Amino acid sequence: MLSWIYDSMLLFTALPFFPFIIVWILSSYWIKEKKRRMKLSIDITTLFLVASVAGLFNVIFNTGMGIYLLLLLYLITAGLLGGTMHRKHAQVDVPKLLRAIWRVSFLILSAMYLLLILIGIILYFYKL
Repeated sequence: MLSWIYDSMLLFTALPFFPFIIVWILSSYWIKEKKRRMKLSIDITTLFLVASVAGLFNVIFNTGMGIYLLLLLYLITAGLLGGTMHRKHAQVDVPKLLRAIWRVSFLILSAMYLLLILIGIILYFYKL
């Protein structure tokens, strides 16, 4: 039973957009609003994108810094969004800030995932 869970998590990390599709389809049975389904799918997929992008970065560039660079990216995003929120509203709503960071990271990590996959494919064929 544990190996099945491990294998499915490995698949979802290697192909992080499968969880998006699966959550979208499964949540359509109990969530009728498309906007809420989309947000739930994005939130869950972001977790797999973090693991996938960090792993791809580590493999392509032969380093162990992938997760640390993502943490740095999160800190920079928190600073930028927190500063904007503070200038606009004169206060920072932390739960709203964390939600915004998580959703923005979906877009950034999706682009990074596609870029790293492309770099990995090019490097693979270049080494042949």
